[in-house]
This record gives sequence, structure tokens and C-alpha cells, in this order.
Amino acid sequence: MPLARSLSVTSLSGLEEWDEEFDLEDAVLFEIAWEVANKVGGIYTVIQTKARLTAEEWGENYFLVGPYVESNVRTQVELIEPTNPVLKRTIDKMNASGCKVYFGRWLIEGSPYVVLIDVAFTAWSLDRWKSELWELCDIGVPWFDREANDAVLFGFLTAWLLGEYVAQSEEPPHVVAHFHEWLAGLGLVLCRHRQLPVATIFTTHATLLGRYLCAGNVDFYNNLAEFNVDKEAGDRQIYHRYCLERAAAHCAHVFTTVSQITAIEAEHLLKRKPDVVTPNGLNVKKFSAVHEFQNLHAQSKNRIQEFVRGHFYGHLDFNLDKCLFLFIAGRYEFSNKGADLFLEALARLNYLLRVNHSDVTVIAFFIMPARTNNFNVETLKGQAVRKQLWDTAQTVKERFGKKLYESLLVGQLPDVSKMLDKEDFTIMKRAIFATQRQCQPPICTHNMLEDSSDPILNCVRRIGLFNSSADRVKIIFHPEFLSSTSPLLPMDYEEFVRGCHLGVFPSYYEPWGYTPAECTVMGIPSISTNLSGFGCFMEEHIADPTAYGIYILDRRFRGVDESCNQLTSFLFQFCKQSRRQRIIQRNRTERLSDLLDWRYLGRYYISARHMALAKAFPDTYLYEPHDPTSTTGFRYPRPASVPPSPALSRHSSPRHSEAEDNDEDERYDEDLEAEKDRVNIRQPYSMPFKNKLSTANGANGSSDGDASEKN
Repeated sequence: MPLARSLSVTSLSGLEEWDEEFDLEDAVLFEIAWEVANKVGGIYTVIQTKARLTAEEWGENYFLVGPYVESNVRTQVELIEPTNPVLKRTIDKMNASGCKVYFGRWLIEGSPYVVLIDVAFTAWSLDRWKSELWELCDIGVPWFDREANDAVLFGFLTAWLLGEYVAQSEEPPHVVAHFHEWLAGLGLVLCRHRQLPVATIFTTHATLLGRYLCAGNVDFYNNLAEFNVDKEAGDRQIYHRYCLERAAAHCAHVFTTVSQITAIEAEHLLKRKPDVVTPNGLNVKKFSAVHEFQNLHAQSKNRIQEFVRGHFYGHLDFNLDKCLFLFIAGRYEFSNKGADLFLEALARLNYLLRVNHSDVTVIAFFIMPARTNNFNVETLKGQAVRKQLWDTAQTVKERFGKKLYESLLVGQLPDVSKMLDKEDFTIMKRAIFATQRQCQPPICTHNMLEDSSDPILNCVRRIGLFNSSADRVKIIFHPEFLSSTSPLLPMDYEEFVRGCHLGVFPSYYEPWGYTPAECTVMGIPSISTNLSGFGCFMEEHIADPTAYGIYILDRRFRGVDESCNQLTSFLFQFCKQSRRQRIIQRNRTERLSDLLDWRYLGRYYISARHMALAKAFPDTYLYEPHDPTSTTGFRYPRPASVPPSPALSRHSSPRHSEAEDNDEDERYDEDLEAEKDRVNIRQPYSMPFKNKLSTANGANGSSDGDASEKN
């Protein structure tokens, strides 16, 4: 099935600078999501990172709406009195009517205002509101589905908030309400049913049914048009959730989703084609020194190496300087996230490295939270042994240094045979004996509650990668999110990613894919798929993604075995790169970070809001989208240092030179290549925000010259 374009294409030049401006002075934006100041999944990252740009655009008229979770509020939100008088009257009225609504600033970049609603406090209204939902929409929510019950409470409360805000306003306001995901979608449906003067937007970051179907090992993308959606949702006992999601998609003035691949999915499963595709971005922080991120990589890699020294104590028979760190991270969905394919490819990579007598060792980390009861004793012991060895070495070094110092003081060269006495050798021998180990290094760093049925551990048992000395591929399963306070691997996720060499995300179902995007921003190459939003986005914007360290795995038009062979080939070619080639590739990868900056990608959200205002208030706002077929968008060219012949540039990796360590033989100028890449992408600009018909009409048709001067 071809990838059809939505109304606004996801090529960055598909939305040019607007010739007319939008006046947002009397408009108010409410962005509503269950993950406002409440981290559950990827939507939290979207809203958190986008907040600064949106706050700059809307100023004091931007409010995030989410659930009140006390544990999160204590650490993330500064509660204050509402600064907006209309909103203050609204909150006071709701609190006087039996609700608990809080106002504050979310302590993130941009410091946006947040309105937090205590859902549990109004649980006494649940049965009444569920009855009303049945009467209005014929949607019945079962009593045992707590998440859906929360969605009902949150939906009615947000609709109440918006309705009360409109009622408390002295003049009719221009309100934009942007709802994220099905958990917030009911509020949108109620706003439209009550005919509130609110411009509504609904964004689905992943369809409910799509996630469930893919988790059930269904040939999803080849059968999108064939699914009986009502039956499939009913069979999985999510029909009520599906109805809420589909109703929100159809009631919204503007329906958006995060990628072209998800747009196709939404068109078939939710029966509405998205109006705008809104790719997810990140706040990209540029370093003043060009190679500073390479230094951060080296520092973080050293910390990972320290962990590896402890984990593999007694079996550290490989060279850490020739060791590559690969990782996969995210929600523990074994098939959807591609962990099954990654493990199978690692088994095949292990065979290739062994038969080719490679001196490279690959350590693959699986960072996926699962149910555990504690750290593995053997893993903790490894870190204790490593620390003991370090302390022993420091003790002997101090004794050695003192004797050397005293010998030099008297003007004599030291007698090396007398520098270490019998006691020193005894200390060192005891330390060496302490590193002896009768068992293999553990696969899992924690004690799993369901060890016998865990899919990753069962797959490891099947492929036989048990971290033995003969294996060139080692596996470490860390079933917990990383934290700098962990006694095992005390690193934040960002630090850990910077220290790795390659991120591997061969997902089968990935509407966007923040993990490979984060790798790109940090200058770490990654493997994604053409079934992920990120992979499709990069294929569209880069002439040769692999040359820039973005490997796109074909899982759409190839079978599982063929995809696995392709992934193995990517990994094997990466292992054959020299250290210098990896440095060059990281430089190229980091230069792509501009593509993922909210300064660029935020314009799609701006476009969606303008479109919603024009649809809800046609007498006041005008929006004319550009013709998506009139522009093809720009693409990063192939780097000049990569040979043009496909035979020579296999997988488009930097060319392997026999004299790879000789700088003069490497025809590569980092500054020159960076300058060429910078030419291919415009610098971020400030978005114009004034385009109100009343302004244009009041000026009696101001000249185009005046408009151009303002821009």
C-alpha cells in the first residue's frame, strides 16, 4: 500500500512562511492530556518538550490541562493563584460546585501554566456521567475498566472547565482546545455536543486498535483495509475505548496524527483521514564547541565500561577498547518494539563475528521495564568485586609511589625488584583470587518475578547466547528504567545513550519513535524501520540516510527472515567500521538534529491550530493551506566523502581505508562537510501569528508591501 500524503505533507518546506499573520491576542489555547505533569509514556515527552515553543507563541494565553497527581505535583508543579481573571472565576466556580481544581506553573522549560483537575475527588459523579454518556453517545463503559472510568471523569471535568470559561468571559473568546489521545477525547465530544464556541483539535499518537492488533502477531499493515474494526475491538474487550477514540476523531474540527504511517492506520481504523501530520520534535541544544558531544560520548562510554568490568568479572577476556555497546529501550512490548528481531539478529551476528575471527565484542543492552523484586545478587557482587580491585590497586600504587619518592630523594634510581614486597604481592593475589567465578556472567541484572515466561529470557535460552567466553556477542537485560541513583548502573538515560555506539529499534509498531530521535540529537547512530514514523520521516528528508548513521530496516515489504538478515547485515557492517569511521559517522548524525528541532516541527501544530480557528470562527479567521503538491521538500544530499558507487559504499557507511589511522589518507574535512549540510536547511525563524480578517478589513485592505515589511 503506497504512502499517501495528508493535506500538509511532512516535508519541512511543505509549509512555507505564512504571508499573512494570525492575531492571537484575544485567543486562548487549552492543551489537554492525561500526561500533563504525569509521566506515563511518550506523550509526556511530546508535551514537555513542546511547551517552551508554544508558550513563546501564546504567552499568557496558554494553559495545559491534566489530572492532579499529588506525588507528581510535589516535585514538578509550583501551585499559584491564577493570573487570568476569567480563569480564576472559572476555577473558583468549579471548586464551589464540588470539584478540586488547582492552578500552577509546571517546572519545565518555558514554565507553562497548568490547570490540574482532581479526578478522584469527583468520583461520586461517575455513575451519573456514565449514564449521560450512554444517553448522548450510546457508549457504555464497564465498571471494571478503571482507565476508562478515569477517562469519563476527566472528559466531563474538562468539558465543564471549557464551558465555564466561556460562560465567565465578558466577550465571546476564541478558544482553541487541543486534546491528546483517547483518555482526553471525551471532553472534545462533549464540547461539540454542547455546541461550545471552541475550536477543537484531536491528536492520536497511536491508535488503540493498532497497538492491540500488532501485539497479537497479526499481519497488520498488509490487512489494514480488511479489518472488521468493531469486531476486532469487541474481541479484545476495548470496544468502549475504541468508540471514545473514534468519536473524538470524527467530532474534532481538525484531526492530526504524528506520522504518515499512522495517518494511513487512522484512516482505516478510525475512518477519518488526518487533516495535518504533526511530527514530534525535541528541544535541541547546540554545543558551542563542535566536537563537545564527542567528548561527552567518551566520558559516558568510560562509565559504561566500568559497569561492564564488574558485570563480567572473572570472564573479562575481551578487549574493552574494541567493544561496541548496542542498546534497545522502551516499553516492554516484545514484538511491537522489535526485541524478537533484535535477539535473532544478534545470534546471527555472533556467528558471523566468530567465523570471521573478529576481535570486536558486541555488548547489547535491553533497557525495558518488567516486573522484578530486587537486584540480582550476582550482579551486585560483580560491582563490589570491581570496586574492591580498584581499592587494592590504589593501595598498592600509594605504597609503590612512596618507595619511589624516597628512593629519588636520596638520589638513587629505584631497584624495581624491591619496589613491591611480599605483602604487596599477597594483597594482589588475594584480589585476583576474589575475581574467580564458577558461573557465567548473568544475563539479567534483576530477579524477574516471571522468569520462566519472560519473552526476552526465553528467546535468549532458545538462541543460546549465555555470555560465554566463546561468544562475541554478550547480552545484558536491565528490566528497569535507568537512574543516576541506581547502585548498579548509576547513569541517567541520556548519559547512557551518549555512551553507546548504536541504538537498535527494529519496531513493528512505532507511530513515531522518540528513542531513535533522541539518539540522533545526541549524535548516536541508530537503526529504525520503515514502519516507524521516525524512519519514514528520515527517508523523506535524507537522500542517503545510512550515510548519516540512520539505518532504515525494511519491515514493510520483506518477510521476517529477510528483515532479520538485513538487520544482521547492518550490525555486521557497523562492527567492521574503524574507530575513525565511527567518529565521522557520529559527526554526520549529530548534524541531523536540526531536522528534529521543535523550531521546525512546531509549525505543523501551529498550522493545525490556525486551521481549527478558521473552521470554528470562519467570520474572524482565514486560513488557506498551501497546495502540498506544489513543493517536493528538501533533502539532505549524500555526503561528499562517501563514494558514489553502491558497490564501494556498501550500506553507505564511511569508506574503509587500508590506511585508516593515517589522517592524511582520510579525505574528510569535518568543517567543510558540516558547512555543506548547513546550506541544506534553513535556520529556525520566529513564526508570525497575526492573520485576523477583522484586522485586514478594518485597514480596508492594507497593501502587500506593508505585509512584506512586517515579515
